[in-house]
Amino acid sequence: MSVQQEVATGGEELEVWIDQDLCTGDGICAQYAPEVFELDIDGLAYVKGADDELLQARGATTRVPLPLLTDVVDSAKECPGDCIHVRRVSDKVEVYGPDAE
Repeated sequence: MSVQQEVATGGEELEVWIDQDLCTGDGICAQYAPEVFELDIDGLAYVKGADDELLQARGATTRVPLPLLTDVVDSAKECPGDCIHVRRVSDKVEVYGPDAE
């Protein structure tokens, strides 16, 4: 079963955030999912809001659009800084990223 199918079956909404203290600025996330991630002039990655605005507040989250879920999960898996966290909106449990069980 694909990631999208798992989420669609469970009906869970997911959100993503980046720990800039661990970000290495490699930009892998922005390559995988430029609609969700962007590098700022400080060289670090941030999530983007629904209006394409860069969310620079510490711990800022954005919803993961279902069509981009695989790209966001791949970003979390490939991130050399292990700084991308994907969690369920309902209970804030991390499902992908360094703190996922």
